[in-house]
Amino acid sequence: MPNWPADDATHARAFAWTPWWLLAFVALWPLPGPAEGVLALGAMALLAQLLFAIARRRVLPLDRRAAWLATALFAVYWLPELLSAPDALDRGRALKEVAADLRYLPFLWGVAIAVHAARGRKIVFAGLALIVGAWTLDALTQALLGASPLFWSLDALKRGMGGEAFCSAAEVMAADRLGGVFGPCNLKLGLVLASLSPFLLSAASRRSGVLGWCVAALALGIAIVLGGARAAWLTYALVLVFSGWRALGARRLSAFAAASLLGIAALYLVSPQLQQRVARTTMALQADGSGVDGALSGRARIWQGAACMAREHPLNGVGVRGFRVAWPQCDPAPAQAPAWGGGEAYHAHQLVLELLSETGLSGLLLWLAGAGLVWRSWRRADPIARDRARPALLALAVTVFPLNTHLAFYSTFWGGLVLLLAGLYAGALYGRAGVYAGGVEGRS
Repeated sequence: MPNWPADDATHARAFAWTPWWLLAFVALWPLPGPAEGVLALGAMALLAQLLFAIARRRVLPLDRRAAWLATALFAVYWLPELLSAPDALDRGRALKEVAADLRYLPFLWGVAIAVHAARGRKIVFAGLALIVGAWTLDALTQALLGASPLFWSLDALKRGMGGEAFCSAAEVMAADRLGGVFGPCNLKLGLVLASLSPFLLSAASRRSGVLGWCVAALALGIAIVLGGARAAWLTYALVLVFSGWRALGARRLSAFAAASLLGIAALYLVSPQLQQRVARTTMALQADGSGVDGALSGRARIWQGAACMAREHPLNGVGVRGFRVAWPQCDPAPAQAPAWGGGEAYHAHQLVLELLSETGLSGLLLWLAGAGLVWRSWRRADPIARDRARPALLALAVTVFPLNTHLAFYSTFWGGLVLLLAGLYAGALYGRAGVYAGGVEGRS
């Protein structure tokens, strides 16, 4: 795919809608159905536009390096699905996932195109920062007043249009953490804020220096801690280390860490939900395995089941989204009530075990190859290109950090989030130079 000439304004205008499409997709995440519709329709529109440009022999709007990297990262994600489908325990579901996830190829191209030019990067990165900031302020409002204004508005709008409430009364009563705009029956707030936090922290640091970074980090930290997802705590801790090292330096970061620990202690004293999460975590100190399993909300048992699936199907796994089908045969304690409340386990809750159990060794090796491609592209890039892509790379790296628990990477929501970050990285790293966020970029 040839490079896009810097003076080709006609083609630039033709794809000027892509940054706004991406922001609409992210802003709609609290509404999974509309968000998925925006992704699919945008991907199809972009594919049609690209095919039209090829038919008219027009120069395509993307650097060939970004196009190849985005395509390779799609292949790393999609090929394990394809390879696992022939032997999948639920072959119909696996083949459906293989076909449906083809939409991610034009989606990744579209993401890379959206941030190819400096203007697009400014729109997308600043827009992501604004969305994360709005969701953070909304979560803090919920912590103070007991209700999320954004979720309340969405829920009222749905009921006003004749629909049912997003969450039942039982789900509202059972929520043991902050749900924010995602609501009490879709408790993804902490995980999403943690994964997208590099965009807000980068924007705050560029605009307001050390003070801006500290204020944004503190607000995000409160929302993520009260969000209750311990995986999000670890994700955000990694973000603070890498982002804070650059923004503050070692001494100031140490002081910020000490102040943060005091703040968490204060939150612990006033938040029963946080006290429950900490108490559950300390169960891991018990000598027996039940304490560890309880501390991990049953994940130790799930991981044993995932290891069983990997042993039984070592080459290409049980098939993408086939974990629940294989679970009864690999449940290590079928007579014991699970710590998560009831029912079969839906996925491995850990990236490496998800790959080994659902896609086998072939899937894991492909993902490792993808990690190698990302690392190789980063090592070969110049400092200015790295600066452009740093927020996206940090967000991607902490989201797939293997020493953590995870949502299902082959689910619609989390898979879309991860591939969005991959596309942002590829497009920004090999994007055109220009004016961005008050500064001047050099050429990559």
